[in-house]
Amino acid sequence: MATDEALVVELATGNEPALCELLRRYERPLSNFIYRHTAGRDVEDIFQETWLRVVRQAKRFDRNKRFSTWLFQIAINLCRDWHRRAPEEASADPKESADASRPIDRAEARLDADALLARLPEPQREVVILRYYHDLSEDQVAELLDCPKGTVKSRLHNALARLLALTKEDKP
Repeated sequence: MATDEALVVELATGNEPALCELLRRYERPLSNFIYRHTAGRDVEDIFQETWLRVVRQAKRFDRNKRFSTWLFQIAINLCRDWHRRAPEEASADPKESADASRPIDRAEARLDADALLARLPEPQREVVILRYYHDLSEDQVAELLDCPKGTVKSRLHNALARLLALTKEDKP
């Protein structure tokens, strides 16, 4: 089985099966990543634009780097652009929409988690998503975001403190 990096080299020569294999390998993780960054909005558009850029820039891929890091860097940049362009939407107050007399099911808990993530500043949201949703190490997150490991640790610490404060705010 060819490595991701070998497939991207083949893709640069116009090998369509190489693209199909990369898409197969990364469809779910990339879609989930984009979903978490955009709270589920415009996922398909950003997903498609990410792969268009991969195809267009395959010849410039640095063979000494990991393909997954390069792919997710492209997606992060597109998500950042999306956040700059996206109109601020008023988020519904979770206290008003939830019936306190019934237990919260998994879907509601996921929506609550997504709502809390959306309230974090973008740099903190990125490290939380990469570290805890995609199970990347702090070193891998630092490489992906092109920042020092200490910055990743600081952002994680501040994000978790902010999430804790937000959950306390939302309690009756």
